[in-house]
Amino acid sequence: MIRKFKLLGLLAAIIMFALSGRVDAATNWNTNVIQATGTGVSNPAMATSPAHASMMARRAAIADAYRQLLELVQGVNVDAETTVEQMMLTSDVVKIKVTGVVKGARIVSEGELSGGGYSVTMELPIFGESGSLAESVLERPTYVEPIPAPSPAYEPPVQQPTYGGGRYTGLIVDCRGLREGEINPVMSPVIKNSNGMKIYGHLNLDFDRIIREGMATYAQSMSEAARAGSNPLVVKAIRLDDLNANPVLSMDDADMVLYENSQSHFLDNIAVVFLY
Repeated sequence: MIRKFKLLGLLAAIIMFALSGRVDAATNWNTNVIQATGTGVSNPAMATSPAHASMMARRAAIADAYRQLLELVQGVNVDAETTVEQMMLTSDVVKIKVTGVVKGARIVSEGELSGGGYSVTMELPIFGESGSLAESVLERPTYVEPIPAPSPAYEPPVQQPTYGGGRYTGLIVDCRGLREGEINPVMSPVIKNSNGMKIYGHLNLDFDRIIREGMATYAQSMSEAARAGSNPLVVKAIRLDDLNANPVLSMDDADMVLYENSQSHFLDNIAVVFLY
């Protein structure tokens, strides 16, 4: 008899999943949030009342949202060469942590659908102090490298930029219109100069701050680039390396970024935005 009830429960779950469908799911690299909307309906033959039917539909919608979130999370690029899914396949610890993050996703909106059924929207943070994806997949480095200095041959501009008595508040790297295509968002990006030297990467930064805030945001316009502050230094990438994940700057622009950072520390403050 117990086996029969388990079988009926499994069939009910299958029916509810079959009747639920994907409505919306997306990874927002500007707000660093992963969001999914699941839908579900109940099986009228199994519902004992309208309230029971609504409860069954809600449960199916939540399960559908969880499924979509897991799919999105697995596809997130940790760096240029590694996805979350690859890390989950090679580490049971990471798999357990990521699964826990998905299960901890919060409901941001829900309600019954006008045509019947139920809708639930859930989201989880890519970065954050608690319950974020970053906590699950990023490893604390064993050492910290200082952000490099500009090349000895670099000559700072005579007219120093100022804004309200200060200097540059952040960095915007324009990655639009490159022959390689669009930049590929990753959790741990690198900025390089044209000689291949890294001028910005996770080894240069406070790890706890990376977990809380991430290393950069990705914006489609200047209006979305608030992270770089009110007076950002804007430079144009000359190409994209490493599967389009990491922007490359000319030597002159890279030296300018490093010099200006030595004055106002916007790289140390992870005030970085990539335009795509």
